[in-house]
Amino acid sequence: MSGEVDLNSLLKGMTPRLNEGEYVFASVKNLDGISRNDTICEFREKEGTTLVLERGKADELKLPYDYIASWITLQIHSSLEAVGLTALFSTELAQHNISCNVIAGYYHDHIFVDIKDANKAIEVLNDLSKNYK
Repeated sequence: MSGEVDLNSLLKGMTPRLNEGEYVFASVKNLDGISRNDTICEFREKEGTTLVLERGKADELKLPYDYIASWITLQIHSSLEAVGLTALFSTELAQHNISCNVIAGYYHDHIFVDIKDANKAIEVLNDLSKNYK
């Protein structure tokens, strides 16, 4: 498996980037009429399929949602086998009263935070990266 596994290297090189746009999580029972080209990701649960997509697309599809998020991507190629990165950054965000929803892609970790907390989350993540032992 490729990607960085060393926690110190991951934290020092995570380089959080705030993606443009507003994103929402919606749950649907049926995927008819929803193109995978319109979704960021999906996760099937027994209650329904959770979709993450741009807010405008969710509005266009008339999908209900409660949470409007900003999307932060950690630029370092983290291994799916890496241990501790999610725990450290989620704890640090929690200490600043910022909730986060994390999705691990093959190359990068993606963090969704409440839109009102986006800039503060970037600041917290950058501070964690600079100040980690």
